[in-house]
Amino acid sequence: MEKPFISECGETMDLAGLLEEHGDHLLRLCTLYLGDRSQAEDAVQDAFLRCLEKAPDFESPAHARAWLLRVTINRCKSFFRSAWQRKTTGLEDDFPDTPFTPDETAVVEAVNRLPKKYRQVIYLYYIEGYATGEIAAILEMPQNTVLSQLARARKLLKTALKGEFDDV
Repeated sequence: MEKPFISECGETMDLAGLLEEHGDHLLRLCTLYLGDRSQAEDAVQDAFLRCLEKAPDFESPAHARAWLLRVTINRCKSFFRSAWQRKTTGLEDDFPDTPFTPDETAVVEAVNRLPKKYRQVIYLYYIEGYATGEIAAILEMPQNTVLSQLARARKLLKTALKGEFDDV
């Protein structure tokens, strides 16, 4: 029998409930990180399989979310360590089948062109809503590094999107 987990609302749920609650967020993170929808789906699936194997005791819904993010990011990083993956995947290619709306396309494409270290902090800060201290804990890096990466990413995005949203 599957071990129950606690949802954001405080209700008990199983792994399928966790997938329903966090799956889209994790898929967006992986799609931005890896630049490939199928690899992103694999990374999210691996994260949930790891959750099933380990069956961790989550202290709170925030702990469950942070744990899943950390495992998913680690899976994405291991993707880049594989020489076979680097040779066979064009990471610069556009990813047409994305979980993003058409209005988000220009921004997503600009974020996707950022170096991966900037993509992950942008995603965690703006999409997931984590504070810089929480991002530092998730990514296991100093908070000042997160702040520097956010500032550099914003500067690069501003340059990349210059003129794109002037009429908004």
